[in-house]
Amino acid sequence: MKQTARTIQCRPRLFYLQRPENFHRVPDATPIEEELLPGYKAENYYPITTDTTLQSRYHIICKLGRGVGTSQYRAVKVCTRTTEGAVPAQASQEIAVAEFLKTSPVQEHPGRRSVRIALDSFTLNGPHGTHTCLVYAPQGMTLTELRDYLPNNRLPKQMLQSTVQLLLIALDYLHKNSVVHTDISPNNLLVGATDEDDTAFSQLEKDEQTCPVARKVLSDRTIYMSRPVPRTKGKLILSDMGSARFGHETFKGDIMPDVYRAPEVILGMEWSSKVDLWSVGVMIWDLLEGKRLFHAKKDGVLDDEQHLAEMVSLMGNPPPEFVRRSPICARFFDEEGNWKGSIPIPSQSFEDRITQVQGEDKELLLVFVRSLLCWLPEERPTAEEMAYDDFLMQAYFASQSKHEG
Repeated sequence: MKQTARTIQCRPRLFYLQRPENFHRVPDATPIEEELLPGYKAENYYPITTDTTLQSRYHIICKLGRGVGTSQYRAVKVCTRTTEGAVPAQASQEIAVAEFLKTSPVQEHPGRRSVRIALDSFTLNGPHGTHTCLVYAPQGMTLTELRDYLPNNRLPKQMLQSTVQLLLIALDYLHKNSVVHTDISPNNLLVGATDEDDTAFSQLEKDEQTCPVARKVLSDRTIYMSRPVPRTKGKLILSDMGSARFGHETFKGDIMPDVYRAPEVILGMEWSSKVDLWSVGVMIWDLLEGKRLFHAKKDGVLDDEQHLAEMVSLMGNPPPEFVRRSPICARFFDEEGNWKGSIPIPSQSFEDRITQVQGEDKELLLVFVRSLLCWLPEERPTAEEMAYDDFLMQAYFASQSKHEG
């Protein structure tokens, strides 16, 4: 389970900000923001307020959200409380990955600047426990949010190609440093911020002064509504290293979110960096088609058998070599890889599921996704190899052909 947190916008220097009073006060009985999260307990959250300063460095301007450069601004994630001084697992892993990458063997790599890691961390002593805080360079909205601004909630082909290519370059940087992200999804891909985008964050600060967000003011805390994340103009940034694994070639254990889980993870096998490549292939449908590739639910509940049946419908039966790698496979496949589960195999194909591109575009995309979505992890190319796939290089090849002509 992910560690819940609130993200706030701040400046890494002290300044005086007149506390505005012209905000809309939300009725005490109306749940808002983190109060709407399942299992919410007020004492788990640090009672932070705007116009305060953390660590004598970070002056709080406004709240940017909950859950999930060279700028003068910083974003601070304040995690829910822990007891007895323990650091939340997600935050601890973020800090560990940041420290690991500082001394990792591959530093000069184009993907390095596309990975968002914690710049600093500290703790706050709240009234009910300790809260770990992570400091980041501010970035723009997630790809999930960006997609919702686009026509039909889909990325056009060229935007998809450039986005996926930058993601693969970022993953190549991580994989060459023995880091597996394990949580690739549009929610963890951000629109980056450039030096010019400081203006957007400056405007956010001014807006909070002149028109403060609505909030609920209780006796022991103030709960703020979140401001929309500013639109920025930078390139893709891969964020959220809280579920990453590092230091080895292969790992074991349950990882990955719901419908993004690779078959080797579902079936309890050892897994490697190739799980990130699987996630990239699955994510294509979220971005291009505006829908999930896998439903993976039975009666509204995530179901491994349903998930595997859908995989068989798209990829065919797994090879016997794959089936022999885990005793769990015997529940769903015979020794030759034939399906023996109780759930019927859906009638569908990759060709049917790609509807937003046609002709040569569709043929190139089919080759791309089939390279990533296959049973044997070792048959999936590396992130570096996929970054130069014909589908992603299509615009480059077209420009070269035009130039030569």
